[in-house]
Amino acid sequence: MRRERIDLSSPRARELRERIIRETFVTEGTMVAFPLCFPGASAPIPPDESHITALDVTPDGTVYIGTSGRRVHLLVGAFHGATGAVFDMGAVEGADRCVAIRCGRSRFIAFVNGPDGGRIIRGRLYSMPHDLIQEWGFRREPFEDLGELVEGERIVHAVTDERREKAIVSTEGHLAVVDIESGEIEVVGEIPGSGRLALGSRGGVFGLDEGGSLWRYDTRDGKLVRRAVGLPDGSWGRYPLMWARDPVDGRLYTADDEGRLFSFSEDEGRFSPPLGRVPLAPVGPMAVTFDGRLFGMCGEGIANLFCYNPATGELRRLGVPVSVIERRRYGYAFGDAAVGRDGQIFFGEDDDLGHLWIYFPRIQRIT
Repeated sequence: MRRERIDLSSPRARELRERIIRETFVTEGTMVAFPLCFPGASAPIPPDESHITALDVTPDGTVYIGTSGRRVHLLVGAFHGATGAVFDMGAVEGADRCVAIRCGRSRFIAFVNGPDGGRIIRGRLYSMPHDLIQEWGFRREPFEDLGELVEGERIVHAVTDERREKAIVSTEGHLAVVDIESGEIEVVGEIPGSGRLALGSRGGVFGLDEGGSLWRYDTRDGKLVRRAVGLPDGSWGRYPLMWARDPVDGRLYTADDEGRLFSFSEDEGRFSPPLGRVPLAPVGPMAVTFDGRLFGMCGEGIANLFCYNPATGELRRLGVPVSVIERRRYGYAFGDAAVGRDGQIFFGEDDDLGHLWIYFPRIQRIT
C-alpha cells in the first residue's frame, strides 16, 4: 500500500490538525479547571496528595472534596458570589485514600482508608463568606476521628439518605449506618463490598450483590434484602459499578463492563432496556443535571466526556476534557462527579496536581 506524503506546512495539513483537535477535545459546553487553593492568596496542596476521589455538594452550593495519594486532604470550595476559592481544611494522617465525603445538616463526614483499614472522620460544615476577598484569612478546626467502622476492613463507598441525616456505608464485607450528627455507628449485616452505592427514589440504597444482582437497604425501616433486584443481561463485575442519580425524579443510571447504559427506577422496580452504548469503556464517574441530561467520563488512560439526553435518546461522545480559561490544562483521569447548585457538573481530577473541574453544559435550544 502506497502512503501519501503530506507537507506539514500545507493548507491540507493545517486542516487535518484542526479536524483532529476539533474531534478530540470537548466540543460542547465549557470546562474550567480550578486549582485546589485560593488563587493569589494560597498555594495548592502537594501534587502527590491531590488526587480528587470524593465529592459532595450542599444545598447552598458549597463543594466538599476528599483527596487521595501520599496523604488525604479534606477541602471545601465556594464558587458563588464573590468567592472562587478552595480551602484545605486539613490532612488526615495515616490515611492514603478518601472513598467518600458526605454532608449532613451541620456536619460533614469523610470515609478514608489506610494501612490499618477504614476510618471515619467528621467535622463541622464550613461557612464560606460570600464576599470573600484575598486579604481575609481562614481558620482550621480540628477533625473528629470516629475510628474504625469494621475492624480491619477497608471502606468501599457511602451515600446519605434523603434527609442527609445518616450515611449508609459499605466495607469489604459489611453494611453499616452512621448517624452524621451523633456519630453513632450500627452494623446492619454482611454484604460483598464491591462498587459504589446509590440512593433510589423511594429511600432504598442499592449495591452490587452476588449472582448478578443488587442488594437493597431500606433507609426508612432499616431492612436489608440480599439479591433484591436482578441486573439486566450484560457483562458485570470486571469494573467497579458506577451510578448517577437524577436529582429531580431519583432515577438511577449505570453501565456494564462493555459500556451499555441502563436506567433503573425504584418506583417501577426494574431496569430499562439498554439506552445505548457509551463510546468508550469502562464508564467512570457520572452526574445528572437538572434538565435530566447525564454527563460522565469514559475510557481508560485518557478519559472522554459523554452525554446522554433522555429527551431525545441521543448518546454522544463530547471529547477529552480541556480547560482554556486562564491556564490551559488537559484532564485525563477523574475520580468522582457531582451536580452543583445551578446545574453545573463538578468532576474531581484523579491525578497529580489534581484540579476541581467545573463543566457548564450547553443550554439547549427551545424548539
